[in-house]
Amino acid sequence: MSPFPGFHFGQIDIVEVALAALLLTQRARIEAALRKLARHPAWCAALLCALVVLLRLALLPLHPVPTAEGADDFSYLLLGDTLAHFRLANPTHAMHQFFETTFVLQQPSYSSIYPIAQGLVLAFGQVFFGLPWAGVVLSMALVSGLCYWMLRGWTSPGWALVGGVIAVCDLGPLNSWMNCYWGGAVSFIAGCLAFGALPRLRQRARTRDAVILGFGVGLQMLSRPFESIFLDAAVVLFFLPELRRRAQWSRLARMALPAVLALLPCVALQLLHDQAVTGSPTVIPYALSRWQYGVPSTLTFQPLPVPHRALTPTQQLYYEGQSAVHGDGETPARYLARLRSRAGFCLFFLPAPLLVALPFFLVSLRSYRVAWIALTFAIFALGCNFYAYFFPQYVAGEACLFILAVLIGLQRLNQWKWRGRPAGHLAATFLLLLSGAHFVFWYSVHALGNERTLRTLAPLESDTGINFGDPEGRIAINRRLAQAPGRQLVFVRYFSEHGYHEWIHNAADIDAARVVWALELSPGENALLERYYPGRKVWLLEPDADPPKLIPYPKSSGPFLTVE
Repeated sequence: MSPFPGFHFGQIDIVEVALAALLLTQRARIEAALRKLARHPAWCAALLCALVVLLRLALLPLHPVPTAEGADDFSYLLLGDTLAHFRLANPTHAMHQFFETTFVLQQPSYSSIYPIAQGLVLAFGQVFFGLPWAGVVLSMALVSGLCYWMLRGWTSPGWALVGGVIAVCDLGPLNSWMNCYWGGAVSFIAGCLAFGALPRLRQRARTRDAVILGFGVGLQMLSRPFESIFLDAAVVLFFLPELRRRAQWSRLARMALPAVLALLPCVALQLLHDQAVTGSPTVIPYALSRWQYGVPSTLTFQPLPVPHRALTPTQQLYYEGQSAVHGDGETPARYLARLRSRAGFCLFFLPAPLLVALPFFLVSLRSYRVAWIALTFAIFALGCNFYAYFFPQYVAGEACLFILAVLIGLQRLNQWKWRGRPAGHLAATFLLLLSGAHFVFWYSVHALGNERTLRTLAPLESDTGINFGDPEGRIAINRRLAQAPGRQLVFVRYFSEHGYHEWIHNAADIDAARVVWALELSPGENALLERYYPGRKVWLLEPDADPPKLIPYPKSSGPFLTVE
């Protein structure tokens, strides 16, 4: 297993190096084609967006529409379904005790605990395509197109196009954000909008760019409320040179007004969503879940939350697990240990060969623009480190800056000379081609390989972000329920050794759903739910069996659980 996710130093990489070497012989033609294309920015953006969509759709025969797996996916899908019904929250169900699950509120409303932005993406896909995943695909397409637009504000058209291609390869069809429902595309897009507007505003204070900046800041708030603080701080620091000069204050004020006006609709939507879900515009669903269920956990310098309602065994498992990761208090040693463990997260956003260019980025830190990029990295890294868990989507708002940093490093490397000869150009080109060869190789494996090939090579792919097979048995269970006639009621019975995989998930309109998933309680309570749903075929699902077991519901079975 390689220490670098998504890149390997074994026998299989000989193929990638050979492909990169072959492409190197054609570098003049490749560079000429890129320069010609770079003259047409609209076409470049459209091509990058379309490429992401087409490449992922081409994989559907072996990697179909992802099946939701686990509590996060289910909660986001509930949020999207709620918004697709043109409401911000759902009323508490009369039989809500059966539908208790992780990361979902039952009272004062039946709602997801997550911010609204990703739900809007899923709702768009559901409303216009009948498929929430369509929204995921389109949002990931925008990632590449808007990353290219952002980079054009910082660098030349040719290098911006190179950065857009990097985004396609690393954040495109094989990326885990593309193949789940709780991804980070919206936060990435917010960062592209905000950070792409900044250099344009410094060059020329146009209202259009100020509006884009304000909307980007607002979108980050709707996507990652906590991390939006870091993006806001980065924006302020970018204009620090202007803030220190009184003569620039009037110019900054002219930019601030349209930015604030663009931000206000996002603030209003946030307040309306909070009011609908929690009953208070100043209490976010995430915080209410923490008070009710004790999850998600608090920041590491805060005391552990205490649940204020009875937990199901699965909810208790999540609470105990998150409490253990949180620990019993923050110390400098723990903080630094977490920070070190997260040092390689940038490899989620960058091909490993391009790390060679980062030292050349550091050489450029004497420039305030470049130093600001490094400072933004530090703000996000230090701020997010106060949360015990870490996933790449937490820092998606700054992710476009990783690509920018690599491009700055590549530009410096490209100018490097050895004994008066331009050796750096060949090195920079080879690094880019090696990164492209890596993507081409693994994309070909996923597109052209059969089941045997994929299972053989999967252990060599240390960053397997795309769905394959049915590892949890969910597809088989869903297929069997889809084939059964009529409406279904599924009682879920967990074993005592149940792990972190949630199966209780329901639509926004539970009663209208074809399949209702319910936690098995006592015989008397189960009978009440059966009478509440007359005419439904009743099943018992044991997801902890290997494979998961689905049988007609027996009238006398135990053990049972009672939840108040």
